[in-house]
Amino acid sequence: MAMMVRSFSAPPVDRREVWRYAGHRGADVEERLSLLLEECIAEAMPRLQYRVAYLELPLPLTCFAPEARAVIEERVTGCHSVMLFAATVGVEMDRLIARYSRTQPSKSLLLDALGSERIEALCDAFCAELAVEKDREGLAALPRFSPGYGKLPLAAQRELIALLDAPRKIGLALNESLLMSPAKSVTAIVGIYKENV
Repeated sequence: MAMMVRSFSAPPVDRREVWRYAGHRGADVEERLSLLLEECIAEAMPRLQYRVAYLELPLPLTCFAPEARAVIEERVTGCHSVMLFAATVGVEMDRLIARYSRTQPSKSLLLDALGSERIEALCDAFCAELAVEKDREGLAALPRFSPGYGKLPLAAQRELIALLDAPRKIGLALNESLLMSPAKSVTAIVGIYKENV
């Protein structure tokens, strides 16, 4: 199956999620902080690119190290294929966060939280579209899971990024410490199965 790249329009911003990522637990936000968040949204939104590289592979998998393969296949028991994907909102968010970390730490913190909300919103949008597409085929999709969570080793990022040709296709690279660049990026796996009729 062919590797594909899809661009998305900006999903609506969930401000409560941004505040959650920023560590704010209260019901009300001070007006000056609300205004600062709106400033962050206005500055960041035109700079973001919502891109996903994805590839569907049949099971059993042969392209992962044995430990990762075993964990993936355990998570997708009953599935006939998996959708691998890498998503990013681009490098501009990293640049904004770095720029304001030196001059306005509170703005940098809110931009970081906004970036986390943005990449999750992108993953949710991709998975929602995937669910609709698979439903048309009489199939269904499990919730996504990512390297570094549960038993799936973070090192599985290497195979995912290589299989998706992510550096060339969407500008997503991995360093020696397995950190992604741009930072506001996600790699994930979704099991695909046939629903019982």
